[in-house]
Amino acid sequence: MSQPVASTVPTTLAGPAASAASATSAAPARGRGARIALRAVQVLLAVFFAVASALPKLIAHSSAAESFAEMGWGNAGMFTIGVLELAGAIALLIPVLQSVAATALSALMIGAFVVQLTYFDGANAATPVILMVPLLLIAWARRGHNEDLLRRVRTRRA
Repeated sequence: MSQPVASTVPTTLAGPAASAASATSAAPARGRGARIALRAVQVLLAVFFAVASALPKLIAHSSAAESFAEMGWGNAGMFTIGVLELAGAIALLIPVLQSVAATALSALMIGAFVVQLTYFDGANAATPVILMVPLLLIAWARRGHNEDLLRRVRTRRA
C-alpha cells in the first residue's frame, strides 16, 4: 500500500487566502525572469548592432562599401547608417532611452527591409524583419521609461 502524500500547503492558509498568497509569491519570480530575459535580448541586440552591423560600416569594410556604392549612397550614406546603428546599440543599454532606441532601430530596419527588396532583390529581406520583432517587444515593454525621458527633457527646457 502506498502512503498518503503530505500536503505542501500550510494548514493556516486555506481557500482564497492560500491562492492569493501563492499568486503573489509567484508573480515577482515570473516578472523578474521576464525582465532578465528582456535585458539579455537587449544586450544581444546591442552587441549585434554595434559589432556585426555598425562596425563594418564605420571601418568601411569592403562588403559594406560595395553595397553602399551599388546603391549609389557612397561613403556618406554608409557612415551615417553606421553611426545611427551604433547610437541605437548604445541607447539600448541606457534605461531611460531603451524604448526610444528600440523604436528608432525598428524604423531603421523598415528602411533596411525596403532597401533589401528594391536594390538587392530581397536576398536578405528577412533579416530586418526578424530583428524588428524583439525590437518592437523591447519598445513596448520599456515604454514606461518614455514618461521619465519626457519629464527630463521638459525639466531641461524650463
